[in-house]
Amino acid sequence: MFDVGCSIFVCFFFPMIESTTGLILRTRPLTETSLIVSWLTPDFGRIATVAKGARRPRSPFAGKLDLFYHADLSFQRSRRSELHSLHEVSLRETLSALRHDLAYLQQASYGAALIEQTTEIETPLSAIFELMTGFLQHLPKQLPQPQTTFAFELKLLNELGLKPDLAKSHLTPGAKEITNALLQSDWPALARLKLSDAQVKELRQFLHGFLDFHLGKIPKGRMI
Repeated sequence: MFDVGCSIFVCFFFPMIESTTGLILRTRPLTETSLIVSWLTPDFGRIATVAKGARRPRSPFAGKLDLFYHADLSFQRSRRSELHSLHEVSLRETLSALRHDLAYLQQASYGAALIEQTTEIETPLSAIFELMTGFLQHLPKQLPQPQTTFAFELKLLNELGLKPDLAKSHLTPGAKEITNALLQSDWPALARLKLSDAQVKELRQFLHGFLDFHLGKIPKGRMI
């Protein structure tokens, strides 16, 4: 009985430190010295953490918390809110190539906003984590292309169980063929697809209408 009681006492007053890997989707100031960091993780889905003192020059978090950084992290779960305390961060990748062109960041930011809009907080999202990781790694490997955004939207819709029924759509046969290729191809193969201006316009309008109907609104930044 004593041992069980001690275990309950320890768990209640000293919450466990949990560990995972994650991509930073967003950061914003909380106080003059602290940040709120929003993560996408495979194990816990989307989580929000407070990085106390992260804005101080000598913080242990200095240089480790920026948009789309991929890192191993540990956090102490809050018992009272969905805002947890960030404990440690160990960088894996900074994905610095995304910062070489504003268009890459625009596409990446749109993808992050779409995930935030379509997923619930603290729900395991391993497939969507892998999708976002592949998307971010692929973006800077070629010039910004519309089909990259189209493919991300379609692959995300598929993971959400909202894949368009092309048989019931009014897309032209060529656009349907391209849509199937966007859904099924990996990122390197997608870069080799050639879309005509007419197909780009047709798919952009189709996906805009589909997303607007099923999601109620489309995040800002869907420019490419």
